[in-house]
Amino acid sequence: MITENNDLGFIGLLKSFTKPFWVASAMELFERWAWYGLFAVLALYLTGSIDEGALGFTHVERGEIMSYVTFILYLLPIITGAISDKIGYKLSLIIAYLLLGIGYYYMGNVTSYPAVFIMFLIVAIGAAMFKPVASAIVTKSTDNRNSSFGFGVFYMMVNIGGFFGPLFSAKLRDEYGWKIVFIMATVAIAINLIIVILFFKEPNREKNEDSLGKTIIKSLKNIFEALSDMKLTLLLLIMVGFWLMFNQLFYTLPVFIEEWVNTKPLYDTLSNYTPWIAEFFKNKHGGINPEMVVNLDAFFIVILQMIVSTIILKWKPINAMMTGIFIAVIGIALSFYTSNVFFTIFGILIFAIGEMTSNPKFSDYIAKISPKGKEALYMGTYFLPIAFANLLTKWITGDLYEKMSDKVLLIRKELSTKNIELPQLDENYTKNNFYTEAAEKLQMTQEQMTTHVWNNYHPGNIWFVIAGIGMLTIIGLVIYDQVIKRKEKNS
Repeated sequence: MITENNDLGFIGLLKSFTKPFWVASAMELFERWAWYGLFAVLALYLTGSIDEGALGFTHVERGEIMSYVTFILYLLPIITGAISDKIGYKLSLIIAYLLLGIGYYYMGNVTSYPAVFIMFLIVAIGAAMFKPVASAIVTKSTDNRNSSFGFGVFYMMVNIGGFFGPLFSAKLRDEYGWKIVFIMATVAIAINLIIVILFFKEPNREKNEDSLGKTIIKSLKNIFEALSDMKLTLLLLIMVGFWLMFNQLFYTLPVFIEEWVNTKPLYDTLSNYTPWIAEFFKNKHGGINPEMVVNLDAFFIVILQMIVSTIILKWKPINAMMTGIFIAVIGIALSFYTSNVFFTIFGILIFAIGEMTSNPKFSDYIAKISPKGKEALYMGTYFLPIAFANLLTKWITGDLYEKMSDKVLLIRKELSTKNIELPQLDENYTKNNFYTEAAEKLQMTQEQMTTHVWNNYHPGNIWFVIAGIGMLTIIGLVIYDQVIKRKEKNS
C-alpha cells in the first residue's frame, strides 16, 4: 500500500511546492489551452458543413485522423521520454513548442485529408515531446509528503487550460470563423516558448554518456523489461478500457450534441437567470455550442479537484481507480442517454467526479514506482494504455457512430421508407443543404425531423457500448486487485 504524509495541511502542501513545479504547471496550462482549444472542436471542424468553413469529412475519416494521430502521440513518449533524459528538458521543451506552433498554424490553412493528417501528426510529435517532460518535472519537484496532492494540483492546471481553451475557441469561431482557433492555439504555444526560455531552469539529472541512438534502444529495452512484470502489464491493459470510454467525451459527445441535443433550452434557462452569461455563450443558431457543453467537464474539475484530491489523499490507488471509473460510467451513460441537454450536463458532472477520482491516482502510482533518473521514461509507460485506447477509439467514434448514430445516415434511412433519395454530400451540396431539403421532403421543421428520427432510430443507444466498456474495466480491476492481494499474502 502506497501512502503519504498528510500532516502539512492544505496551505502547507501548497507552500511545499518549488518553483520548477509551478513553472511546469503553468506550461501545462497553456499547452492544454492550445490542445483542448483545438481538440474540443476538432470533431466538429472535421465533419462540419463546408459552407460554414468546416471540412465536411465523414465520421470514419474523422475517426481515422483523430484516432491514428493520437495513438502515435501517446505511443511516442516511450521514445521522447528517453530523448529528453539525454538532451535535457529545456531543449526538449523548445523543440516541442516549435513543432506544436508550426503544426497548429498550418493545420488551419490546409483542407485536404492527407494535409490535415500530416499537420496534425506534427502537432502530435510536439505534444509527445512535451508530455513526459512535464510529468517528470512534477515528479522531481515533489516527494512522499506532497506527490499525490501535487499531481492533483497539476491535473487541475491541466483542466484550467482545458476549460479556457474551448471557451475561447467556441466564442472566437462563431465570430471570426474556424481559422482563428488555430491561431489561438499557436499563440498559446508561443507563450510557453517564452516561459521556457526566460523562466525554466534545467533540473539536476543524472548525466547520460550514451549516444542518442543507444539511449533510445536502451529505453525500449527498459520498457520491455518493465512490461515483463505482469503486474504492471495487466494493469496497463485493463486501463485501456477506461481511456477508451474517456475518449468518447471529446471524440464523440461534441458531434452527438451537435446532431441530436437541442441546446436552446439551456440558453433560455441561462437568459432567465444570468442574461450576460447566456449572451456570451449564445451561438448563431440561438443555442450553446457543443464544445461549451462538453467543456463543463473541465470547469467542474477546476472547481472540485482540490476537494476530491483531499478526500482521496489516503485511498489506495486501485480503490480510487475502481470507484472513479464506476462513477464515470454512470456519467458517460447519462450524457448519451437522452437528447435533453440538462441530462447531458448532469452526466458530464458525474463523469468529471469519476475522472477526478481515478486519473490523478493512476499518474501518482506510476510516478511512485519510477526508478530515480528515469522519471520521464517511466512516466511514458503511463501513456501506453492511452495510446491503444486512442487506436481503438476509431472503431467507436468512426465506424460504430456512423452506423448507429450518424444523423445524415439515419435521415436517409427514414427518407428511403418514403422512396425519397437526396444527393450525396459534396462541396456544392453541403450537410446544411441536406438537412434543409430532407425536412422539406418529410414536411417537418428541422427540429421535428430530429425528434422524429431520434424516436424511431434511437441513436443514443451507443451509450450501451461506451458504458459497457467502462464496466468491463471495473470488473478487470476487481479481479486484478484480488489476484495481487492473494499473491502478496502468499509471498
